[in-house]
Amino acid sequence: MTYVAASADVAEQAGLGDGTKVWHLAQVREGAVLGANCIVGRGAYVGPGVHIGENSKIQNYALVYEPAVLGKGVFIGPAVVLTNDTYPRAVTPEGAPKGADDWTAVGVTIEDGASIGARAVCVAPLTIGRWATIAAGSVVTRDVPAFALMVGVPARRLGWVGKAGFPLNAEGGFWVCPETGAKYVEDSNSLKEAEDSA
Repeated sequence: MTYVAASADVAEQAGLGDGTKVWHLAQVREGAVLGANCIVGRGAYVGPGVHIGENSKIQNYALVYEPAVLGKGVFIGPAVVLTNDTYPRAVTPEGAPKGADDWTAVGVTIEDGASIGARAVCVAPLTIGRWATIAAGSVVTRDVPAFALMVGVPARRLGWVGKAGFPLNAEGGFWVCPETGAKYVEDSNSLKEAEDSA
């Protein structure tokens, strides 16, 4: 069963999956679709037509602008911003206020299991690969490979992380999770699970 706090603003045309919770002062716009068991924290914003996969968490005051697409199990930390305008301006060159027809929205795609740390900014258009981790406060300006650990402004790859979120250690030709023992191998500037992974 879904839960919407009395102070939240959820459009009638939004779709909320079973078990999804929208907390105080959050806004979910028309056409947004959230899968089952999602959480939208206090003061968060989910734009029109945004798609969010099941079991995802949008923490307090995060801004998820359309046309973002989030996979399953995605974590969006507090005050994260997913942008949607490559060349932002409030007005046209003639000085008139810009309207919806005066620009083309571009989105951020975040694949299954990825995590975006608090106050990070993802500058669209870009794709963040599955199970990647973006460190708090980072600014992401280009595509991120699966399982990458990205840090800084602009964000750069500092290492690799596993599905448990821990940084991986290089051991005997594998990248190994210190928490679960799962093994990964590098594959064309990305990472994939090893066939003999724990």
